[in-house]
Amino acid sequence: MNTALDFSEIDGGMLAEVGGKAANLGELTRAGLPVPPGWVLTTDAYGLAATGLDLTPDGTLAERARRHLLEAPVPDAVHETIVKHYAALGPDVAVAVRSSATAEDLPFASFAGQQDTYLNVVGAEAVVEAVRRCWASLWTDRAVAYREANGIDHAAVRLAVVVQVMVDARVAGVMFTANPVTGRRRETVIDASPGLGEAVVSGAVNPDRFVAYDGDILERRAGDKRVVIRPLPGGGTERVEVAHDGPHVELCLTDAEVLRLAALGRRVEDHYGAPQDTEWAVGADGEIWLTQARPITTLYPLPEPARPGLRVYFSLNVVQGVMGPLTPMGLAAFRLIGGGAAGIVGHGPADPLDGPAFMSVSGQRLWLDLTAALRSRPGRAVLPRALTLGEARGVALVRRLFDDPRLELARSSRRPFLRGLARFARRVHLPSRVFLALTAPERALGYTRRVGEVLDRRLRVPATATPAQRLDHAERLLAATFPSIVSVMPIVLTGYGLFALAGRLSGLPLGEMQDVLRGLPHNPTTEMDLKLWELATRVEPEPFAELTVAELVRRYEAGELPPVAQRGVAAFLAEYGHRGVAEIDLGVPRWSEEPAHILGALANYLRMDAGSDLAPAALFAKGEAQARAAAARVTAAARARGRWRGPVTRFALRRTRAYAGLRELPKFYLVKALSGVRHSLLAVGEHLTGLGVLDAPGDVFFLDLREARAALAGGDLRELVARRRAEHERESRRRHVPRMLLSDGTEPEALATPAAEGALVGTAASAGTVTGRARVVLDPVGAHLEPGEILVCPSTDPGWTPLFLTAGGLVMEMGGAMSHGAVVAREYGIPAVVGVADATHRITTGQEIELDGAAGTVTPSSPDQARTTSA
Repeated sequence: MNTALDFSEIDGGMLAEVGGKAANLGELTRAGLPVPPGWVLTTDAYGLAATGLDLTPDGTLAERARRHLLEAPVPDAVHETIVKHYAALGPDVAVAVRSSATAEDLPFASFAGQQDTYLNVVGAEAVVEAVRRCWASLWTDRAVAYREANGIDHAAVRLAVVVQVMVDARVAGVMFTANPVTGRRRETVIDASPGLGEAVVSGAVNPDRFVAYDGDILERRAGDKRVVIRPLPGGGTERVEVAHDGPHVELCLTDAEVLRLAALGRRVEDHYGAPQDTEWAVGADGEIWLTQARPITTLYPLPEPARPGLRVYFSLNVVQGVMGPLTPMGLAAFRLIGGGAAGIVGHGPADPLDGPAFMSVSGQRLWLDLTAALRSRPGRAVLPRALTLGEARGVALVRRLFDDPRLELARSSRRPFLRGLARFARRVHLPSRVFLALTAPERALGYTRRVGEVLDRRLRVPATATPAQRLDHAERLLAATFPSIVSVMPIVLTGYGLFALAGRLSGLPLGEMQDVLRGLPHNPTTEMDLKLWELATRVEPEPFAELTVAELVRRYEAGELPPVAQRGVAAFLAEYGHRGVAEIDLGVPRWSEEPAHILGALANYLRMDAGSDLAPAALFAKGEAQARAAAARVTAAARARGRWRGPVTRFALRRTRAYAGLRELPKFYLVKALSGVRHSLLAVGEHLTGLGVLDAPGDVFFLDLREARAALAGGDLRELVARRRAEHERESRRRHVPRMLLSDGTEPEALATPAAEGALVGTAASAGTVTGRARVVLDPVGAHLEPGEILVCPSTDPGWTPLFLTAGGLVMEMGGAMSHGAVVAREYGIPAVVGVADATHRITTGQEIELDGAAGTVTPSSPDQARTTSA
């Protein structure tokens, strides 16, 4: 058993023996990078100390484990090893003693600050005691909560301890080799302050901030640097308050040092092949040392496949409201559907299973490449208008990108666009269907119903179909889905086009005409909700009022609900059972498979007074009445501008109301197609389970179509499925998914915007915007934060972490973009602004504030309110 290893004996593959921090320090040392000498006490030593530790998972686990490790004697062999290896560093040398857990600095979780560090430890017995406390810190309440939040088994985690020579630091801090707020790769962000780096890491100081890119310094910003942490003679550290008469504008790093640090950061990133979060120190002699490196876990992964030049990607997941990842089979389905879409305009892929060139995958989510559209005049004209219909927040982002010189207009002919448009118009019979919509609304609506009837016939697969035939059918159906359902869009667009015409004729802004679109008929989603409400008006409240949803599901599946409810739910699911939560992923169960959502919604409806003005049917009827009144108002405004305008406007609005509700129909049909394919693939999964290739039929959704076909020949895919399930689960925990992403990692929505008048200004730390009630907290002990409240505090250390689980956002008076609070906020996906001067006095508990984590601003509802009473 080897209980101690020098850094030079360690590489990045030794996570189980030395933990994440030590593995990285060994890797850096072996790569020839400047790391202060040191060694690690391995996890075997921890195993000896933890012998007899009771890991029964109950509410006392953390306290029980800490007490065991603090009170049990350090095993003699381990004590001897510590003394021996400490002496080898030099006589009474000052060292840093740091925890290095096996679940630490992982690609999906940094565990920043979750275990303890002890600085300027002098003397062998002091090192032994620091080691003991590091072991115990594996079981602090915050570390236990963090592991549980990240789905990591407590029993599988062990701790090594790093002992490293202290650098006599003139200045120290942290450095990210990619911008952690905007996501831009290769943009180095440095926070620096005099003294030891703990002041920066802990958020105790507002540091100097530098941003460098490609050999240039893009930003220099002086912090007040009012706190300096210094080593004390004989061991320990002191915290020194530095008084300034005014802003302390002198920077603690020269430009040359900033560029040297940035160059060192690039070497570290190049070695690992991924952006890194590093800690560093500049000694009194000017030499730069690396004291830590770990992957940046909060960056959103870049879309694949990579393409040359700057690319602009738009999230299909976000626009559909599906923030979680898609299963591999769900992604494969969309590649086929996307290939069918590209084929309409003559750009279908050579192999439909590969998907179209404009579709990419990142973070197991789908992205549309908008680059070609942004670099063409027709695209710049059409794209903002298209986004206005379905994703209005994306319009401003797109328009901002028009000014990016890297996306300048390509000098190309408009002919390809016009040819593609003409091909699209022919394929969907655009002129004839627009004419039909204008002249014969009943026939137009009848056509949209026939599209659904044709789809229903295509979904039928003979019960005798072989697995290979089912896969063939799934591929054909998915490839044909888009051309089929998009054929109703000319009718929908006619309705919206006439709505815009009514706006022009009346002279009213479209925003003032929105009531015309209330209570729309022919909307399959609204019709579904109203049918569920109608069912609720017919069934008896019992047993819905007294049973849990789980018991309702059991009784429904056993046929034991009262007859009206049993038949009504079955009829509803026969018509709408193909729908579900995250329904664009065919790997997700439908309501027909898991009816808990519908039975729960029905139970909620039954608690509502059927005669209430808030009942769904009443609200829809009220909306229809408001729409009629709005249409009359718009028509009158048009008539006032010219006699002929009134009848034309009335005609336009009638057609608008007839067709605008159909906007939901293509997705309704798409989800029905996906549900049909899912049913067929489950039969394939049953066959593969019978062959021993899979453990369960549902595992087929963690394969793609090619793999499912190959699996019919046999082989064991259970290990592959297990790995993909684990990856899917990890990706499901991602809290932040960008709306738009550039190929250099930049999130356009995270780029700074001008501060609003009256806003409190700090440092952007975690992108995102949130509005909510503030909760000012000066001490986390005993503090309570309601879900969604915005935490306002002086600073944070890992003891504050439990509050982050319910916080909607974070505002700190101290700290920089790489301080502990900022790192954890990004990892938890909550917006954060740090370094907001006097925030705990200028913001009041209960006050509504808007926090913009990209702009670094906090806008209170009343900026001049008096000092708060803190929690």
